[in-house]
Amino acid sequence: MKWNNDVFKRYMEAGLAVLIVLTLGLAGAAGVLSPRAAESEQTEAAAGDDSTNASQENENKDSVTNPDMAEAQETIADGQYPIMGSSDITVQEMVDYFNASGEVYPAEELSEGGADSIETFCQMYYDEATAEGVRPEVAFAQTMKETGFLQYGGDASIEQFNFAGLGTTGNGVPGNSYPDVQTGIRAQIQHLKAYATSDSLNQECVDDRYEYVKKGSAPYVQWLGQQENPEGLGWATGDNYGYDIVGMIEEMM
Repeated sequence: MKWNNDVFKRYMEAGLAVLIVLTLGLAGAAGVLSPRAAESEQTEAAAGDDSTNASQENENKDSVTNPDMAEAQETIADGQYPIMGSSDITVQEMVDYFNASGEVYPAEELSEGGADSIETFCQMYYDEATAEGVRPEVAFAQTMKETGFLQYGGDASIEQFNFAGLGTTGNGVPGNSYPDVQTGIRAQIQHLKAYATSDSLNQECVDDRYEYVKKGSAPYVQWLGQQENPEGLGWATGDNYGYDIVGMIEEMM
């Protein structure tokens, strides 16, 4: 009887050992005994959520702090090009666009007004436009259209430093004259801003025709042409005037 009890006891111990081994194996496979792994997964998931939340917060912050940019990008995508807004254009791109035309920069004439090179000229456009919130490429492309890449030939002459036909009404009327290049550029940009928005000017007004513009009547470049403007207003009467400028902008950028 004693032998049988010893055998039975040994079998019981062996069976218990097997049961413990099986239990440990199953627990390990289920991850019960891997708290560090579970903790790691939870940490990674939390980090992912934080990253997503941070990204969403940044996007929301950009939309709140710069709603005009988001609206402008959406408008451009819909086919209308706003006159006002921030821009990715660089001075060098403006310089390259002029040089690609094959025309010679009139350094002799424009140096008398303070712009002895195309680089200086483009920098003036960039600075004056950004000061008023006007897109530099809009004003610069308009000048290239109005002056034939600074070659003139119309009613206004280069010595007037009038780069967009301000005050020219046809039949030989020469339009406005300005004391230097920068003033002529500023007047043009202020006139563009008058068409684009009812916001006040940031710099002293040098555009003596500013008061005659119906403010905000042409917020888009395409509407600078009177034939394409819903109110029949605009900068010029020529067919597709604003659309031509947009085409030049696309080539420039």
